[in-house]
Parts: sequence; structure tokens; C-alpha cells
Amino acid sequence: MKGPAIFLAQFAGDAAPFDNLDAIARWAAALGYKGIQIPSWDGRLFDLARAAESQDYCDEVIGVCRLAGVQITELSTHLQGQLVAVHPAYDAQFDGFAAAHVRGNPAARTQWAMDQLTLAARASRRLGLTAHATFSGALLWQTVYPWPQRPVGLVAEGFAELARRWRPLLDIFDDNGVDIAYELHPGEDLHDGLTFDRFLDAVDHHPRANILYDPSHFLLQQLDYLAFIDIYHARIKCFHVKDAEFRPNGRAGVYGGYADWVDRPGRFRSLGDGQIDFKAIFSKFTQYGYDGWAVLEWECALKHPAQGAAEGAPFIAAHMIRKTDHAFDDFAGVAADTATNRRILGLDDGRSNGVHHP
Repeated sequence: MKGPAIFLAQFAGDAAPFDNLDAIARWAAALGYKGIQIPSWDGRLFDLARAAESQDYCDEVIGVCRLAGVQITELSTHLQGQLVAVHPAYDAQFDGFAAAHVRGNPAARTQWAMDQLTLAARASRRLGLTAHATFSGALLWQTVYPWPQRPVGLVAEGFAELARRWRPLLDIFDDNGVDIAYELHPGEDLHDGLTFDRFLDAVDHHPRANILYDPSHFLLQQLDYLAFIDIYHARIKCFHVKDAEFRPNGRAGVYGGYADWVDRPGRFRSLGDGQIDFKAIFSKFTQYGYDGWAVLEWECALKHPAQGAAEGAPFIAAHMIRKTDHAFDDFAGVAADTATNRRILGLDDGRSNGVHHP
């Protein structure tokens, strides 16, 4: 595992040091981060179209980060990925994610989003990256708690259409040697293990269809986020280290009653302030040989971002595990061979109960 790293999306802004790549990279390094995950849509930090076409520009970006003391962990297209699939009920809310010239035109917006993912695949290759963070978008989310009931075949058709849109992009990422890591997130059609399984089936288990693991979204869904790693570890290519808590009460539960974040029973918290068992998560990742980055995604309903960012790097560093290269009880080991092992089993001392092996 590599880290600690930080996702810059929640920190980028118009004021220094958050308004350009060099300054924000130096800010992150000064806090103890070794990597930065770059939001590809933020022109203050990164020019996605230029990166897709120019190796010189990508080398310049790599050099800026190296001089600042950090590496690029992944590019993110969360906003563009969201727009690959948008139900009309959300057109007005998601239009702001798109370039101005395609707003109000859902078909053009979808094509623009897919073009953005294509640029991201090429840019990632030029930057020497092997994984990419994004969202799947959603055609079915408005039916997640079905009333009236979903018509027969609706879910199958929804995932078939999602696959038709993403399959060409998965092939493009494959051509560029990069994994797509979907953040499984409420609001997306890929939001838990079952929905990811449906998608995998629909894209014929494409090798580039993978997962960005964020336990906070699983805690708020009351999903076993540790067992999830046991099941899906081979597909986990990115890791957002984000905390959360779920404290239901007599007036609100999982859905939150339309309350603001601070008043919801389920809310995101700074690292160490929530209920996520990060010691167990880091242990499982070490057990399964996860070799990607551990990236702080800071979101909290209470704590100031400056404090959350400052606390994040040492928190992640303290949880990272250097995997042992030998067993702890090797000091008591003894050399053995087949004859010794058979003798220990009592098979070669005349007490083999008369069993004859042909």
C-alpha cells in the first residue's frame, strides 16, 4: 500500500494555496501527504484535454508534483462519470457538472461526458497511472425504494443500457492500460456489491471494471464493509479513506428526513471521529496484498477542513502496515522432510493400523 495521499476536490479554490497545482501540492506535502488525487474537471489545477494530447504537458505536471514532494495517485472524473447516465428527473441538478455548451441538451451532455472519460484514459496513460476514479451515473436510482413497484425487467434493462454506455469506455481504458475504479456510492446505480455484480455481468466481467472502496458509504447503508473486502478484494483498485457514523433516533434513520448533513443520523466525519474500524480495514488490505494508494477524502459535517486535512496524513500513516516477510514463530521452527513428517503423523513406526497403500 502507498500513502498517505489526499483527494484535492474538497480543497481546491480561488484563494492561495488552493488555486494552482504547484501551491496545493506543496501544501499537501507540508502536511505529510505523499500523493494527490487530482479532480480532472478543475481547470485551476489541471488541463485534461491538454494532458490527453501532450506528453510534454504531462511531464511538466509530473515534475511540478515531484518538486513539491508528492506523486499523482489517480485522476478523478467523478463529475463527468456521473453524466454518462442521468435520469431526466435529475437533469436540472446535474447540468451544472457539464461544460456550458452542452447544458440543457441531455444527449450532447452524455456524449461530452464520454469524451471526457476518453481524454482521462489517455491522460492517465501519459502520466504513468494505472487506475482511475469515477462514478457510474444512474438511470435507476429514483426506483431504489420502489413505490409503485418496479415493472418486470426494468432493472435488467437499466443495467443493460448502463453497460452499453460504459463498455466502449472500458475498452478504451483497456487500450491505455488503466483500470476504471467506480466509487460505489448512493445516488449511483453502482452503490453496493449486488449492483456491481449486475454491472459486471452486463459488461461480461470486463477486466477494467473495478472498484473504488470507500467504507463510509457502506456504513451509511448498513453493509458489512469488512466482508465486502473479503468478497471483492481482487477488484478493488482505489481506496478513499473516509469516516462516517450512523446513529438512528426516534425521528430519522437511513434516509435522514431531508435534514441537513449535521442533523442526519448518518453523516460523514473526519478520520477517527466516526465509527469505521480502520484497523480492521487496513489489516484486510494488507492480508490481500492491496498495492494501491490510501487517499483521504475529507468530508465532515462538523470539523473544519484545515483541521481534517492536518489530522488525516498522520492518521493514515499510523494505520498503514508493513507486511511481514516471515512468520512470527519461525524462531521455533524445525527443518523437516517427508520421512520426518510421516514419523510425526505416526505412520512409519509400525502403528499404521495395518493400512496397505498399493
